[in-house]
Amino acid sequence: MHERKALMADLADAFIMMPGGFGSWDEFCEIVTWSQLGIHQKPMGILNVLGYYDSFISMTDRAVNDGFVRGSHNDMVVVESDPALVLSHLAVVTIPNEAKWITGSVR
Repeated sequence: MHERKALMADLADAFIMMPGGFGSWDEFCEIVTWSQLGIHQKPMGILNVLGYYDSFISMTDRAVNDGFVRGSHNDMVVVESDPALVLSHLAVVTIPNEAKWITGSVR
């Protein structure tokens, strides 16, 4: 599985999570984590069709509010319900270049 994810990351110009299940969530969360760790600087987005990912988005917002995720890391993920908007926003999103938690405070 790791080799498949690594190949996907190498070949992709960007990442979009569409409605799906455990595999989609796992792959997307790992890609976001790799971005946090500086392994890649590629844009990432969520296609939130008919509010499918509303609960997931609420969970990531709570993680920011509770201090487990930096706001800048949460903001680097584009969320749109329209595929064309996801693509246009991915073209201009800023990926932060900051250390994970090792050298600074959570907030």
